[in-house]
Amino acid sequence: MNDIRIRGTVFSGKGEGARFVELSWVRKQIVEKLGFSPYIGTLNLKLTETEAKKLENALRKAKATEIVPAAGFRSGNCFRAFLRDNLKCVVVVPGIDSYPEDVLELVAPASLREELQLKDGDIVMVHIVLE
Repeated sequence: MNDIRIRGTVFSGKGEGARFVELSWVRKQIVEKLGFSPYIGTLNLKLTETEAKKLENALRKAKATEIVPAAGFRSGNCFRAFLRDNLKCVVVVPGIDSYPEDVLELVAPASLREELQLKDGDIVMVHIVLE
């Protein structure tokens, strides 16, 4: 098992991650495959070009947990991760070709913003477990 640490800047998204996590078939698969009921919402991180390239190279070789889509939707790949080395979460990579490479979305059982008292502009380190 390997891992990677990625640094990103917290920013507010458009609510698209929350709409995805809210879908019953997504929630069910997160519970079954990742072992937790997700908070409705994601923590969005903006990555530098260097961090985005580092992440892309690492995830290309890693085994993902796939969220299998319902008809009319796209899949998503999940990777186990931690914030502050002890707060469990997952990195979600949407299966959308046009999805920005410099954005990282995190899903957890609770609001990561509230749990860690984060605001836009804060810098956080994500420890991603690669299998």
